[in-house]
Amino acid sequence: MRHDDLMIDLRKRWNDGGVAVGGWVSIANTVTTEVMARSGFDYVCIDNQHGLVDYRDTVTLLQVLDLGDSTPLVRVPWNEPGIIGKMLDAGAGGVIVPMVNSPEEAAAAVAAMRYHPEGARSYGPTGVSLRRADYYGSANASVLCVPMIETTTALARIDDIVSVPGVDVVYVGPADLSVTLGLPPRNNEDDPRFVEALETIVASCRRNGVVAGCHATPDLVARRTEMGFQMITAVADIGTFRAAVAAALGVASPDTGGSGY
Repeated sequence: MRHDDLMIDLRKRWNDGGVAVGGWVSIANTVTTEVMARSGFDYVCIDNQHGLVDYRDTVTLLQVLDLGDSTPLVRVPWNEPGIIGKMLDAGAGGVIVPMVNSPEEAAAAVAAMRYHPEGARSYGPTGVSLRRADYYGSANASVLCVPMIETTTALARIDDIVSVPGVDVVYVGPADLSVTLGLPPRNNEDDPRFVEALETIVASCRRNGVVAGCHATPDLVARRTEMGFQMITAVADIGTFRAAVAAALGVASPDTGGSGY
């Protein structure tokens, strides 16, 4: 399936009130990424911020994601137009931008992802044009701009951020948001400050016609869906592998903590 068709499918699902469930790639490995690609996720994101992945890896992993029907996304290290454009040129169908704290920063992210007159992206889709000959004609309408809401500074200006034209989704980073709330870097379901922050973000998205997204775990998908999130990352490669190995080792060596050989 073509990437612009995948984007249309995501947008249609959201417009119909549906939820997109995604996978997260932090390991620069073609085999594990192919598993993610063929698993049936609505989207898969390659993490260039905290993942063990660089640009050259990302080019290869985007080719691997093309084996499946998931929308390919990339999280960039920072809100910088050069790297955003480079990831789109390589084949990312959308870009997740960390630490967006103001409408000006959101507008800068939009500009980096849109060709003139809607933005300031430089033309040169070297990689993605191999898969989409008519890329230029549909790129502005199809590429997903996804600023991250990760701080109390962004939370205080959430309506201003989500009302920026061209913002398609805002994506919550629960660890950094928790840290700025004075909490441990995780999903803090037992703390009303954390829950209220999520509810505030969802409410703002609803008012402004923007999709609310978040980083989560499989057991949190139902709860996040109930809260109103429509883009939910449920499975991350390295976390899933670590948990599976620990569980398997616990079964194999229950009385020795894995040291029974």
